[in-house]
Amino acid sequence: MSTTIQAKIREKGQQSTLTDLRSEGFVPAVVYGYKTEALTITVDSRELLKTLRVTGRNGVMKLAVDGKKINVVLNDYQADPLKGDIQHADFLAINMTEELEVDVHVTLVGDSVGVKAGGVIQQPNWELKIKVKPSDIPEAIEVDITTLDIGETITVADIREQSKFEILNEDEFILVLLSAPRTEEEMEELDAETADTSVDPEVIGEVKEEEK
Repeated sequence: MSTTIQAKIREKGQQSTLTDLRSEGFVPAVVYGYKTEALTITVDSRELLKTLRVTGRNGVMKLAVDGKKINVVLNDYQADPLKGDIQHADFLAINMTEELEVDVHVTLVGDSVGVKAGGVIQQPNWELKIKVKPSDIPEAIEVDITTLDIGETITVADIREQSKFEILNEDEFILVLLSAPRTEEEMEELDAETADTSVDPEVIGEVKEEEK
């Protein structure tokens, strides 16, 4: 499903101009790619966020620019670290008949037998790079962890054959691992190590008791 966003061509301006645009509810952006000359544009912030809720982060949308509609994906963006508002967006114009490389979020599904036994789930990598046609880009790739036990891992090699998409990551790329919980002895050793490293540092110029 694609959704159309109205965009306006803008002149490259100074930082103060960009600040004014954001305060008025617009997002400075650029669009480039397939049969599209690089353009600096603005889009309505609320319209962009509303569209992303419909299409998802990797979904295809249309930009209406100067009377022309362009198929695009949100290639990159910058967000305010405190408010989360999008401060700048990069749109990539695409050919709907050609595959492209995209990063897709990995979602874990199922109740692991190892977790039920007290294990701790770790997910060192949260995204996979896949090659896919724009109309088939998934919002996320699900990885079933139901049979994952303590000490086991799930790598790309474990899911490659059953995946609907061409995964570009190496077979050894780790998606999930299930570690055993620390024993009481390990926790005591960790506490002891922490105590050893928390000794008050010697103050320069301080005279030790035995040196007086």
